[in-house]
Amino acid sequence: MSRRNNGEGTCRQRPDGRWEARLRLEGERRSFFGTTQREALAKMRDAQRKAEQNLPVPRETLTVAAYLESWLAGKRQTLTMESARRYEGRLGRLLPHIGKLKLARLQPADLRKAYAAIGAEVSSTTVQLSHGVLHTALKDAEREGLTGRNVAGLVTPPRRDTKEYRSLRPDDARALLAAAKGDPLEAFYTLAITTGLRLGELQALQWGDVDMVRRRLQVRRTLAVDGKPVFSATTAKKNHNRTVWLSDGAATALEAHRDHQERQRLHAGDAWAEHGLVFTSGTGNPLDGRNLRGRTFPKLLAKAGLPAMRIHDLRHSAASMLLAEGVPVKVVSEMLGHADVSTTLRIYAHVLEGAQEQDANYMDRLFHA
Repeated sequence: MSRRNNGEGTCRQRPDGRWEARLRLEGERRSFFGTTQREALAKMRDAQRKAEQNLPVPRETLTVAAYLESWLAGKRQTLTMESARRYEGRLGRLLPHIGKLKLARLQPADLRKAYAAIGAEVSSTTVQLSHGVLHTALKDAEREGLTGRNVAGLVTPPRRDTKEYRSLRPDDARALLAAAKGDPLEAFYTLAITTGLRLGELQALQWGDVDMVRRRLQVRRTLAVDGKPVFSATTAKKNHNRTVWLSDGAATALEAHRDHQERQRLHAGDAWAEHGLVFTSGTGNPLDGRNLRGRTFPKLLAKAGLPAMRIHDLRHSAASMLLAEGVPVKVVSEMLGHADVSTTLRIYAHVLEGAQEQDANYMDRLFHA
């Protein structure tokens, strides 16, 4: 073992060929490894500098998996259940490839290799979303001094796939609502296509959120399903408890739906489970999203003579039709509950391009009438 000056630690070559520098920090011996003596000493001296500046010194034994598990546990305190599950799923794709690596030794090449591996199985959008969550986690690790740098910031993930949103034209929307006339969920489809609420927000909507006098409702919560239905606050903090105004058609549909629900409640008797929900099963429980997506909604589309689409596309239809009619982007963004207007601009850029063309035509008519 080659001894250093007092307070500088020691350095030796291990039987496996690696070099180990050792230093007493905070009352305990810490080891720093390298393939060369210079590398091991450089790590030790970096730790000395951090200690002198009262900064935390990363432990080389902490694995990526152990750190991310701890990070997720902390995040669950501030995220909705659905958001936490998405974070866990996105990181879960990466863990088989980087989980056993030491956090302090993680390299950009490790991430590129992991992205290439999972990119062979999932879309580039999924890879990018996983990268985004990892980047956030490693940024926190860097701030806490657990790693010297955020290596995710040094890696460019694959570009997102261009997602095509299917939107109904006004004639198609009228055909859909005509087909839903008299359906137990007529009001559900009417609100979906006139307010742009998400499926989970519609499932969690309560009568206490609806003001029939002022013709408006408040979006306070969403429905998540993790073995059993769980209501949680909406994810967009900036638009938490957002107010959405009701059209005359939506208000009329809701009034008829309330009468229908009262008849359901009387018929169910003691079997009725009261949650105060606007849209329920025949026994008062939350609507089954899987049944809506897989059976009920496809049947309605077929009845209306419309092509297959997702329930979520009704939200896009609402936004697209409003923007095409010249409703200000900020108004539509607030209705949708987007965190900021830039999100709306990014998703509906194609609609706004058409609106700009109409504006130009309007200027021609104005000045050449």
